[in-house]
Amino acid sequence: MQCDVFCRVVDNFGDIGVTYRLVRQLKKQYAWTLRLWVDNLDSFKRLEPLVHPELLHQTVADIEVFKWDTDTNFSDILPAKIVIASFSCDLPTAYLRKMHDRDSRLINLDYLSAEPWVEGVHRLPSLRSDGLPCHFFFPGFNQKTGGLLREQHLIAQRDQWQSDLVEQKKFLTSLGVSRELCDAWADTRKNANTQAPQQGRTCWKIVSLFCYPQAPVMALLSGFEQSQVKGTDPLNIEMKYLLLLPQGIAPELKPGQHPTFSHSHIVRIPFLPQTEFDKVLWTADINFVRGEDSLVRALWAGRPMVWQIYPQREETHFLKLKAWLSQVSLPSKVEQLFYAWNAYRDAPTVDQACMQVTQPGEFDHWVQSMSALSQQQIALPDLAANLVAFCQQSASMP
Repeated sequence: MQCDVFCRVVDNFGDIGVTYRLVRQLKKQYAWTLRLWVDNLDSFKRLEPLVHPELLHQTVADIEVFKWDTDTNFSDILPAKIVIASFSCDLPTAYLRKMHDRDSRLINLDYLSAEPWVEGVHRLPSLRSDGLPCHFFFPGFNQKTGGLLREQHLIAQRDQWQSDLVEQKKFLTSLGVSRELCDAWADTRKNANTQAPQQGRTCWKIVSLFCYPQAPVMALLSGFEQSQVKGTDPLNIEMKYLLLLPQGIAPELKPGQHPTFSHSHIVRIPFLPQTEFDKVLWTADINFVRGEDSLVRALWAGRPMVWQIYPQREETHFLKLKAWLSQVSLPSKVEQLFYAWNAYRDAPTVDQACMQVTQPGEFDHWVQSMSALSQQQIALPDLAANLVAFCQQSASMP
């Protein structure tokens, strides 16, 4: 199959993040011949160090990559039979005209949503005024949608990684976590796995924090602190939190032990390529993620997570958040933390919600529910497999 994929980087890294994961899988797993057109190679390079933003044409991971801007000349470009507009971006007029001559088919790969209307629109033809054959393709969380991006051996790689505490410690050290903190966290993991008595012990949890600027991070740290005072744990366990923050995220938090919230220790880590970011999610005990790509990767990690949905005008993002929470089965107190983290008007404060879910019994419930949700999604066909099947069917359409 030959395919052209177009991607506009509208904001942050979600657009190119999702697109690049998809084209990599189509190339590696299905041997597609791909050309990827991207309008912001600087953002692309943050996720893939092999990208050279100054080049108009290059090959990255066996995929042809083109810089797409207003000066791009499409007069000599022969469109592929299948063309994917990532997140339904508008394609160049000259390219669209040549698609008619080529009898190409356009697929509008849209945003991820759990809203009910998506199931009715998925795979439907789009009635374009120019007559070009076009279909909607929606990622989603059930069999009536296109599914989620999941590489062929991803879960096996995750399981191998999560069973190897030595490699996890090496990785954390490479990110800048001190050996002392790595050892303290690893001891907590060992004791948890062996069910050893922990009365009076200090136990560490790693928190991966990837959020938008408006996230209430200070309230989160306050919640971690309050859980020490208001906890009812009969074993008198002292909980401490090691927060991993990529450069540029929550800049008000300085590295080291927080001066006000003594149970939180901040470590600044580099902005990582996609494969390394997966390892962060697989290692952490709690993942705070933002946007679409990170949500899906946190689901595959199978660990407790909180999603900050991309804010939209007129609070339409809350409709998407509610729709997603209605499809998944999470404890009510965890749902409250989701709403609080996203500043929903009827939600409790973040510190109150965080304090509740970090209590030993509630946290165990959170762990179990996220593991079950991950397994539920793993049982469904993935986005690339569904897309390939649809394109093969589309190629045979008159």
